[in-house]
Amino acid sequence: MNVSVVLFTADLRLHDHPPLRAALDGSDRVVPLFVRDRGVDRAGFAAPNRLAFLADCLRDLDAGLRERGGRLVVRCGDVVDEVCRVVAETDAAEVRMAADVSGYAHRRERRLRDALEADGRRLHVHDTVTTAVAPGALTPAASDHFAVFTPYFRHWSRQRLRAALGAPRTVRVPDGVGSEKLPARAGQPGVSEGLAPGGETAGRRRLTGWLRSGLAGYADGHDDLAGDATSRLSPHLHFGTLSPVELVRRARRAGGPGAESFVRQLAWRDFHRQVLAARPGAATADYRTRHDRWRSGRTARGDIEAWRQGRTGYPVVDAAMRQLRYEGWMPGRARLLAASFLVKTLYVDWRVGARHFLELLVDGDVASNQLNWQWMAGTGTDTRPGRVLNPVTQARRYDPDGAYVRRWVPELRGVPGGAVHEPWRLRGPDRAALDYPDPVVDLAEGRARFERARGRDRPLPP
Repeated sequence: MNVSVVLFTADLRLHDHPPLRAALDGSDRVVPLFVRDRGVDRAGFAAPNRLAFLADCLRDLDAGLRERGGRLVVRCGDVVDEVCRVVAETDAAEVRMAADVSGYAHRRERRLRDALEADGRRLHVHDTVTTAVAPGALTPAASDHFAVFTPYFRHWSRQRLRAALGAPRTVRVPDGVGSEKLPARAGQPGVSEGLAPGGETAGRRRLTGWLRSGLAGYADGHDDLAGDATSRLSPHLHFGTLSPVELVRRARRAGGPGAESFVRQLAWRDFHRQVLAARPGAATADYRTRHDRWRSGRTARGDIEAWRQGRTGYPVVDAAMRQLRYEGWMPGRARLLAASFLVKTLYVDWRVGARHFLELLVDGDVASNQLNWQWMAGTGTDTRPGRVLNPVTQARRYDPDGAYVRRWVPELRGVPGGAVHEPWRLRGPDRAALDYPDPVVDLAEGRARFERARGRDRPLPP
């Protein structure tokens, strides 16, 4: 009997799963395997919201496999050790898995390949499982990766994507392969109250509904904070319950400006993954060399805590941070505003913000999270590293009536219209009645401090 092991990582789905399809086509029996990686836990990525969402994903994946005659095998420990144990138990000839881009994923893949080859087994790594275009598929003439999005997107858009695969009809698993119990969302401590459900079933339901009623308005509405017009598919992309190849294909098939804008966002995700694949150190170190003298004293620590708690005195920033805590998620425009305020207005190290986001974001992805923070901090791929997003100006543009602020900052629900964005301008009893802080910093002072600090920096490379 010919046996293959399919190692699921960030690809927890049955639709459009090339490693699973290849294993089913080439083997009599397949072991669908997920290893709860203790190395990931030690690295600090096992945040409560992601563990809860992961539990949903694994239970849904197991249910889908059981409908097809199979089941999910779950192990816990070092990935290489656990995969090799399953290979030995089933006498599997090969292991198949999706490619990933972080430095940790690359080291894990090398260790697994060496261990399997030493035992006469093979490891097959499939690209375009977690990305639409493989990270190394596009390179400029003078570098191993694109450092600017616009030329990358131009090349990315010309790529012919592989066909999206359907889900298998049957999955046959060898008898006697032991498995640990599936984790459950219930009982996970520290989970955000408004965390959305995980799993391929939930992801495909959301995708179908959004393509029908949300995609057409995405180009004009995705930055409308009160309108909540984003797809909210990023957690499903992070855990791989949806395929980026399928998303691009279905959006393009729908057509229109909304589809073009949405596909561009998917290309941004691929862009950051190809950057991290080429420069894994950018997960913790500045991508472009800077010599920032980030604030870190007692006053800075107080400002950081106010930012974390959504008590900065700038309502749109505070609304974003409170949504993050309640839902474990926030729209892209809110992320930009919160990040700009921390790194540019408060002049705090981007790693502080990135770490806090990873503690709460259900879609906390090392490539998108870290490199978007670097983009905003001016240490990453932004071609305008000095840009500063004014929270009041941005709030007037993307939340003109203040509905988003009033949704998440209940202290300000009685403040009418756009006045909610500048509560410090209220006078007399109206201001005194608000249980809301004064701004932690004057915007002009924060901007001047940032400009003075940039003046001491060495010039950024182009």
